[in-house]
Amino acid sequence: MPTVEVTDLKDGDFLLDVREDDEWQAGHAEGALHIPLSEFVARYGEVTEAAPQDGRVHVICRSGGRSAQVAMYLVQQGVDAVNVDGGMQVWAAAGRPLVDAEGESGFVL
Repeated sequence: MPTVEVTDLKDGDFLLDVREDDEWQAGHAEGALHIPLSEFVARYGEVTEAAPQDGRVHVICRSGGRSAQVAMYLVQQGVDAVNVDGGMQVWAAAGRPLVDAEGESGFVL
């Protein structure tokens, strides 16, 4: 499974957050596309519409397990996708910004 470190992500990289709604509302990376794992197959078209042409999809969840499943699925579909190692827990520990559903400072649930 291809992975990247949180510290390797740059501003503007396409980020797909597959955590559930309550996790997303508590805190997420601003600008990320949110499609919960539980809805992913039904909403797959949203990824292909939103992802940059010839760009990489960086998939993230809380710790890396769910995002690894989605990244593997995307790779099988021919999408350039990678799992963000350690997920939002490492994101927060690295001091990367988090916003909640109201755009205020968020946290990882």
